[in-house]
Amino acid sequence: MPYRIPLSSLFVVLNIFLISAQEVLNVDEAVKLALENNFQILTAKNELKIDEYGVSPGYAGMLPSVQANVTDNNRRVYLSQTRLDGTVQEQDNAINNSLNYGVALDWTLFDGLRMFANYEQLKENRKLGDAELKQVILSTVGEVMITYYDLVQQRQQLSALDSTILISKQRVELARNRFTIGKASKLEVLNAQVDLNTDETLMQRQKELFANTKIQLNQQLARDLTTDFEVAPEIFVDESLLLDDLQTQVLKENPQLLASQISKRISELELKQIRAARFPTITASTGYNFSESQSSLGFTTASNSRGFSYGFGATLNLFDGFNQHRDEKIGKLEIENSEVAIAQQEQDLLATLGTTYQTYLTNVSLIELEGNNEAIAKENLDITVEKYRIGIIPTIEFRTAQLNYINAKVRFSNAKFQAKLSEIVLKQLAGNLSI
Repeated sequence: MPYRIPLSSLFVVLNIFLISAQEVLNVDEAVKLALENNFQILTAKNELKIDEYGVSPGYAGMLPSVQANVTDNNRRVYLSQTRLDGTVQEQDNAINNSLNYGVALDWTLFDGLRMFANYEQLKENRKLGDAELKQVILSTVGEVMITYYDLVQQRQQLSALDSTILISKQRVELARNRFTIGKASKLEVLNAQVDLNTDETLMQRQKELFANTKIQLNQQLARDLTTDFEVAPEIFVDESLLLDDLQTQVLKENPQLLASQISKRISELELKQIRAARFPTITASTGYNFSESQSSLGFTTASNSRGFSYGFGATLNLFDGFNQHRDEKIGKLEIENSEVAIAQQEQDLLATLGTTYQTYLTNVSLIELEGNNEAIAKENLDITVEKYRIGIIPTIEFRTAQLNYINAKVRFSNAKFQAKLSEIVLKQLAGNLSI
């Protein structure tokens, strides 16, 4: 009697061969590539740098402005002058030149503390940019991980289809042998061949989906779309997540909620800037100037001056049609809207967290259930194959056992993927997705 390799051992060998044939890209490496190359992340990082450059006392209006200026005017004209005593002086190509240059400093000394509120707002804008970058990173990394684990489950489905095609080929061979010795009809051979063709069609469709999903992951990693790679053979789910811990983390770490809280702080600082208009604005100016002029005719043919200049100024808005009062009311309403937005954001996030956590618990419990179903279906298939070899069961019973096993493997793989998907979403909401 020829030696037969057990199905379970054969599937393991097939998986190892498929994985070792190509370089394996693990999920940590995929995330690392996304952080380095993804276009959305790169754009968000640059936006944060822009916000960081904006945090400056100069942008806030706290520092003086210093300007240098120079003006040089030269003229050559025909000039005629009639003096009080009636004498007339005329000159062609008369020179009339002037040169002025100097340095001027202007400084707002007091503006109702608007400049300080503006500086704090620039800092909050930087924090907002940081929260937005974190949100982009969490979103992108989550998409990369979901696509990656989708590939893992698709690889497992390919392995399942590989195994069913192998079984179908064995069935066709057995049917032909049985037909040759007169123990089976031609119909049994044809049915076996049709089922084999169906399995091979499903395999082609699954390969197409697998190849397209690889392109999608390469796109998310912002690398050559034709880069070939292999993924890990298994999905491991973190089954230790607790709802109370996740709720606490959401309220502290969720970047969307942090962005709403920062926006409220910005609204408060904008109201401070509006209220600053109730106070006077005091400015100081100083400078050093040099002036020189030349003229061919006149009482003064040349003059020059140099020296310091300085002064102070103050302005105060006494009446502006009650616009100040209206602006302050609008500012207060903006703060109220920010508070409402935060309350709504908290409720929406906790609701999403609660429903996702229930889905997570269901998916985790299904992993064990579908795993047991797969083991039962496999045992049933092994028994059915042996019975079919000796011809004591009909073809339809063989096919049913075969499909039950394949469907059980697919459901088990999908249960692990769905549980992993729920885990990723929960960690995204909590702002602690491992990156």
